[in-house]
Amino acid sequence: MTKLFETGEPQDITAVLESKDARVAFQKQLVADYLDASILAVKLNIPGPIKNNDQLHRGFNHGLLSLIQSLQAGDADVKLVAQWDKPTGNEAFLTVAGPLEAVKRQAAAFEDQDAFGRLFDVDVFGHGQATALSRTKLGLPVRKCFICGRPAKECARSRRHSVSELQAVIQQVFDQEFKGEAGTVNDNE
Repeated sequence: MTKLFETGEPQDITAVLESKDARVAFQKQLVADYLDASILAVKLNIPGPIKNNDQLHRGFNHGLLSLIQSLQAGDADVKLVAQWDKPTGNEAFLTVAGPLEAVKRQAAAFEDQDAFGRLFDVDVFGHGQATALSRTKLGLPVRKCFICGRPAKECARSRRHSVSELQAVIQQVFDQEFKGEAGTVNDNE
C-alpha cells in the first residue's frame, strides 16, 4: 500500500505561518470584494510536516467537489473564486449567495457528515465580516477529536495525540474513502 505521508515537501512552522498570513490577507480582500456573499475558506486538517502531495491534492479536490455539490443541492449559487495548491496545503475560496448562518450550518454538516468530511476545515465569513462564524455561536456542537472524541481544539492545543497517531487515522480515512478506485492510495495492494 502507498503511504499517504511518504511523499511531499516537508514544511516548517515558518512556511505554515506565512501561508496563514497570505490566507488571512486574501480573505480580507474577498470580504471587501464580495460584500453581499458568504465566503468559505476550505482546507484540510493535516498534522505533521507533509501538508501536500498528489494523494492529498486528489483527496482535497474530491472533498471540495462534494462540498460544492452539497451547497448546490440547496439551490445556492456557488462560485469557486480561487484554489491554491501549495506545499503548505491545498486551499479553496468560494462565494455562496445566502445568509451567513445558513451557509455555516451547511458547512458544518459537510464537516460532520462522515470521517472524510471531518478532515476538512471550512471557515465561513463575509457580509462585511472578516472573522469566521463559529459553531458555538450557532449552538452547534464543537468538532470532536478523531482519536478520543474530546473537543478537537483541546486535543490539538495540548498535543494529546502524536503526529504519527493522527496520520495513521487519516491514512485509514483515505483508504476507506478511495477503496477500490483506480489511482488511489490503495493501488499498490
